[in-house]
Amino acid sequence: MPSKTTASLKPSEIEKKWILVDAENVVVGRLATFIAMRLRGKHRPDYTPHMDCGDHVVVINADKVKFTGRKLDQKTYYWHTGYPGGVKERKAGAVLGGRFPERILMKAVERMLPKESPLARAQLTHLRVYPGADHPHAAQNPEVIDFKGRNPKNARSQ
Repeated sequence: MPSKTTASLKPSEIEKKWILVDAENVVVGRLATFIAMRLRGKHRPDYTPHMDCGDHVVVINADKVKFTGRKLDQKTYYWHTGYPGGVKERKAGAVLGGRFPERILMKAVERMLPKESPLARAQLTHLRVYPGADHPHAAQNPEVIDFKGRNPKNARSQ
């Protein structure tokens, strides 16, 4: 009986695609899980955990994402300034209506990747998030993925 071995990708065999996702009226958490899976490469049949075999993901209209329930008013992002008593907080609605609304989606995806890992940091560099409909990656011919149309739960109207 022949021995069964697991195929492992080599760096020369990795072929990265470019995908484009429109985030208008899409639920943040559902979109973040989809993006994290594509960045890691877990959608591929030849997925190799220790290799960066994921795709490049371009997200447009990130300022128009939606939250479910009352998360817009209740979800809080914390950070520390480095000074004593320097814990700061900001609500999700304030971040989304602020200067950098794309950070909502960036943080959601970042927190779904493996923690404290050089591989995760490398995979996160393949994510490009833009608040408007314009992006400078047309030369890469990204494949447009209709995330909203995959499942009715992916989109919110209000």
